[in-house]
Amino acid sequence: MVVNRDEFFREVTLRICSSLQINTAFERVFEYLRGHFPIDHMFLDIPDKSLGAIRRIAIASVGHRQPVEIVPLPEGIWEWISEMRVPFTVNASDADKRIRTFAPFIKLDGCSDLAMPLRIEEELIGFLILRAKGEKRFTPDHVALLSVVAEPFAMALANALAHEAVVKYRDILLDDNRFLRSELVPQLGDEIIGGNSGLRNVMEMVQQVAPLSNTVLLMGETGTGKEVIANTIHFASSRKDGPFIKVNCGAIPESLIDSELFGHEKGAFTGAVTERRGRFERAEGGTIFLDEIGELPPQAQVRLLRVIQQREIERVGGDRPIPVDIRVIAATHRNLESMVTENQFREDLWFRLNVFPIIVPPLRQRREDVPALARHFVDVKCRELGIAIPPAIVPGALEKLMNYGWPGNVRELENLVERELIRHRGGQLRFDSLPLDEKGTETQQVIEGKVGGPINLDEAMAAHISNVLKTTKGKIHGPGGAAELLGINPNTLRGRMSKLGLKHSRRTW
Repeated sequence: MVVNRDEFFREVTLRICSSLQINTAFERVFEYLRGHFPIDHMFLDIPDKSLGAIRRIAIASVGHRQPVEIVPLPEGIWEWISEMRVPFTVNASDADKRIRTFAPFIKLDGCSDLAMPLRIEEELIGFLILRAKGEKRFTPDHVALLSVVAEPFAMALANALAHEAVVKYRDILLDDNRFLRSELVPQLGDEIIGGNSGLRNVMEMVQQVAPLSNTVLLMGETGTGKEVIANTIHFASSRKDGPFIKVNCGAIPESLIDSELFGHEKGAFTGAVTERRGRFERAEGGTIFLDEIGELPPQAQVRLLRVIQQREIERVGGDRPIPVDIRVIAATHRNLESMVTENQFREDLWFRLNVFPIIVPPLRQRREDVPALARHFVDVKCRELGIAIPPAIVPGALEKLMNYGWPGNVRELENLVERELIRHRGGQLRFDSLPLDEKGTETQQVIEGKVGGPINLDEAMAAHISNVLKTTKGKIHGPGGAAELLGINPNTLRGRMSKLGLKHSRRTW
């Protein structure tokens, strides 16, 4: 049958350009070409140099559809196919040694292929493959006719690949947007409360280190505001326009920590149906804040050391390094040096983190900041709770707050203010719900030790958690529970209690 080539070109072009979804357009072309070629399958392949293989991105078939696959290329075949410029036929019985070598990889046994290289400005971008059952099914006329539509097929493939890339990057941006919205921390303004008084030394160190890109280690008791200091360092640095990603290392299950921090490749484990970027990749161009760094398991410590030393990560299930441009700020309430001695923390990682340590003092060591913090939290919590006019604080109550020992630090003050506002029934805030007497004698015993000597942070934390659990009668979760009063996640509190040797049973309290 004589084919009008102009009409053939027009019909194929209309179909191949009818949709940006390459599989949809491919099916339409396949149905048309079957009227002019003896074909059972049609493939659209692109060369993947990184894999040393041909990747099939579209398939159309009669009957059962063949699976999309990656076809490895035998050694020496790559240069041969890269030089192809015109359509050519391939049969398993061909005398060419290269074809006989290649045939088993493309499952050519008992079939014939008509392959057309697709090029854009001399650059090979893929192949169109027509396959028919039986040997030597394609004639020189078939080869000549297919060559007429080489250009529209090449343009369609290029557009499809470009569209695929745009969609991929769009999905990445949407994913980043959702993630950053959930992770976004509020900027507290140019002035940190206590920056000119109790936190003066800390803010001087922040001003020194913020313009640089070195790793920073923040140390201090739980609830002292280490995250606020990390936030201030980020927004005072040249990375302020980049993301600020925070990670609570103690709140992520050990089985998920590697995937959460470093990401994973598709198929790395059961359930990994797509590739996933970890927190380090999401922090590209910005800062990652690793809170509770002392809770990192050994395997994650090794990976973190590599990030700090080489500024690159490797996804779970991956085999290629991915460079990352990030700043690392770590924080802990634990004594990392003691953990190194006890083989609970890597010594080399400790040395890398401890380049510029900043110790954030507990609230009891900067009591002069308590009034300003209390007023600040009254304003903030009133906005959150929808209270139009913030109530004043009784002057005597401020003295009471300053005399209290604050074992839970700034976070405990914040929670106390919120609780007082919820209970508020008019008039001034009196803070009658403060758990201890005005002089804070019981708190002082907890801080200084039962026999008058100093105790370590874990002992102080265990004593404070015990006191809070007594107040809540052992209740951990829900409104009025110990986790809410302490301002931490219930699972984090349970994990911390387990490490400190505190029992979970409510009957204990």
